[in-house]
Amino acid sequence: MVKAIVGANWGDEGKGKITDMLAKESDIIIRFQGGANAGHTIVNDYGKFALHTLPSGVFYNHTTSILGNGVALNIPVLFKEIQEVVERGVPKPRILVSDRAQMVMPYHILLDAYEEERLAGKSFGSTKSGIAPFYSDKYAKIGFQVSELFIGADALMDKINRVCEVKNILIEHLYHKPLLKPEEIYKELMEYKRMVEPYVCDVSAYLAQALKDGKEILLEGQLGSLKDPDHGIYPMVTSSSTLAGYGAIGASLPPYEIKKIITVVKAYSSAVGAGAFVSEIFGEEADELRRRGGDGGEYGATTGRPRRMGWFDAVASKYGCRVQGTTDVAFTVLDVLGYLDEIPVCTAYEIDGEITTDFPVTAKLEKAKPVLETLPGWKCDIQGIRKYEDLPENCRKYIEFVEEKIGFPITMVSNGPGRDDIIYR
Repeated sequence: MVKAIVGANWGDEGKGKITDMLAKESDIIIRFQGGANAGHTIVNDYGKFALHTLPSGVFYNHTTSILGNGVALNIPVLFKEIQEVVERGVPKPRILVSDRAQMVMPYHILLDAYEEERLAGKSFGSTKSGIAPFYSDKYAKIGFQVSELFIGADALMDKINRVCEVKNILIEHLYHKPLLKPEEIYKELMEYKRMVEPYVCDVSAYLAQALKDGKEILLEGQLGSLKDPDHGIYPMVTSSSTLAGYGAIGASLPPYEIKKIITVVKAYSSAVGAGAFVSEIFGEEADELRRRGGDGGEYGATTGRPRRMGWFDAVASKYGCRVQGTTDVAFTVLDVLGYLDEIPVCTAYEIDGEITTDFPVTAKLEKAKPVLETLPGWKCDIQGIRKYEDLPENCRKYIEFVEEKIGFPITMVSNGPGRDDIIYR
């Protein structure tokens, strides 16, 4: 069976933990989109890890981890991560890299930083990981597939020269920065080839056989619904589709094989980067939630930036679950809210004097004000509880209130950072 684990909101929902947990019963875990621009924080028996490129199933020695064709593959980052997990006692993971995956080039990272610098106060809040220039080149058909590392020196050098000709015009006249040198890029690509060659695979053929063999496959998404370039808060979005539907394309699987879509939803809201965030809170209220939240505070796993904080947004979460095609909701970091006497929930938006529970397009979203309902808190620590009926009554009421408002079944409740801190409903 193929299951997808995706986010309902802005990212940072706790997908890494859920993937790490479900990987125990899986054979193959696949990253199908995005790159090293966002991270998954995982706490398990080996310690605490922030993964950026590796799939979150690498901590089991019975699994195969795959970087699919839809991934923005930063080869040096991938191999740095492999080295780091092995150095910390994790058995060396079995990894396959799609021969059709495209590589984040050194100049993509430079161009990302140059553009953010040029935009200054009007920037998109990029992590400067090269993601937007990478996907721009992919769809302009001037990107480099992993397979092109093996086409021979003359053909590869010819393409590098042609790409540099275009890039250097931009670099010289728009950014006024040092020009790219094709020979240096070729040299770096040969280093990438040396690193990645043992892992390159026809992933499409591999997965076709895995499906025939009845293997359990997990698709791991990056970020969440609201960062999708089509369905999110455009233009403050990422550059690849964050939806489970794209998992079929980015991993190379038939779409009808995805039987379960586990959408991870946070018990409160958080976001890294710019963009509309209706339920956002500020000041001491936000600082307190940020301090207590996540795994040691709400800070970006990739950037270290303080996350923006807010109350649970039922409008955004209902929409996020809908566009994912959710079959199951995993409700995470519920334990964080145990300090509150009362817990506000955003149940609707007010836009131009009208109340709506439908998530609007960005221009309207930027005018939206939260309509809040307040629920009583449970005022105790719920970590360690394993049965739903053992949760405090007000805690169960909070879960059931959220479930009613979003309209999708909450089948898992995470009440702590560890892989065993989970309640099944």
